[in-house]
Amino acid sequence: MNKKKRFPLILVVLVLFLQSLIGITAQAADDFTVNADAGFAIDADSGKVFFNQNGDTPKGIASITKTITAYLVLDAIKQQKITWEQEVPISEYAEKLSTVPDLSNVTLVRGQKYTVRDLFEAMIVESANACAVALAELVAGNEHTFVDQMRAQLVAWNITDATIINASGLSNVFLEDQIYPGTQKDDENLMSARDVAIVAQHLIKDFPEILEVSKIKEKKFAPNTSHPDDMKNVNVMLFDGENHKDGVDGLKTGTTDLAGACFVGTIQKDGRRVITVILNALDQDNDNEARYVETSKLMDYCLSEWSQQDVATAGQTPTDQPELTVTDGTQKSVALAMETSVKLWVRKDMDPTNLTFKTTLNQSLLDNNAIIAPVLKNEKIGAVNVSLAQDTLGYVQASEGVSTDLVTKQAVEKANTFEMIWHKTTDLFSDIWQKTTDLFAQIG
Repeated sequence: MNKKKRFPLILVVLVLFLQSLIGITAQAADDFTVNADAGFAIDADSGKVFFNQNGDTPKGIASITKTITAYLVLDAIKQQKITWEQEVPISEYAEKLSTVPDLSNVTLVRGQKYTVRDLFEAMIVESANACAVALAELVAGNEHTFVDQMRAQLVAWNITDATIINASGLSNVFLEDQIYPGTQKDDENLMSARDVAIVAQHLIKDFPEILEVSKIKEKKFAPNTSHPDDMKNVNVMLFDGENHKDGVDGLKTGTTDLAGACFVGTIQKDGRRVITVILNALDQDNDNEARYVETSKLMDYCLSEWSQQDVATAGQTPTDQPELTVTDGTQKSVALAMETSVKLWVRKDMDPTNLTFKTTLNQSLLDNNAIIAPVLKNEKIGAVNVSLAQDTLGYVQASEGVSTDLVTKQAVEKANTFEMIWHKTTDLFSDIWQKTTDLFAQIG
């Protein structure tokens, strides 16, 4: 075959091959799933949702509950209600719970000295249930009052579909006569994967020191007491091995018969932090590290398929509000623009140029949806929310998103008396002409 004829053929084949690869990539990004009852992932900073698989249905969360408990303990320390080195009294209930077989715990003995730090580290690293109870009793006086505080905190975060009945995440079957009033013997804490991500986001943002605790691999608990314990983090992603992952530094596991194997994880890599949630990893019976396998897949998906890109520039006109009517000005309208550029998280299969603009005008600056002259250049008259038209995932909470101020592109001076009379006259005749035209059209 002639070389000149062969080159276009090779080029066509190459183009078709590349197109097929792009199609495969796009399909893979769109069809990604995790082998779990529910999965969810967000950008920790912005709250952008990267993945949502059945993430809005409340499910058992087991010891992931302790992320809420941790938040309230850290908040009490911040408010100086308690201190890290404060001694924590151990109740008869907490002591008894710490010795229940098959529960995650460190042994607590009444009369021994334990600090808030001791119990907090054990609660996160060892998932010690009795330590969660002891901390709840310290902060609120008793666990039931602490549960009320947990519920109030969730409502403050606009989480209204959760069921929280204890500070540890245990099933009520283990709590005997200590169950929350009005609950049933086999009840457990329930939250959606989205809710879990919201809690984790607040915990990491408000108290980043939690990550210094959640990444502890091994530590001796209460070495100076009569019953010291060796703690080892359940999170195998911290350790060398098949499921180790660089950048993972938390956050919390959870396991009960109802909840299955769960994990809310977080990874920091390349200047970004991702939060992932796996509820009930379905291959747990065959692989006791299934929750980490699915977490690793989900983290890789978020880090490889999503990137932050510039999608709109400063001075760009929003398509839904390109201009604004001006009253008593030298011109009848003023062009509008976005004050700053906009970056969005974009998945590989999405078109970053296909944007949706949602403009909100500041009505306190307007009169009948018009601005009164004089108008200054770059005068702020509202805001513009920018999103990708193909992105239906949104943000973990409705209050989040990417917006920029809406400003005027140029100044408009106030018209003089003659100009105002002329504008009103021409507007009047224009209105009369339009009404006359409409009337003849109806007659005809």
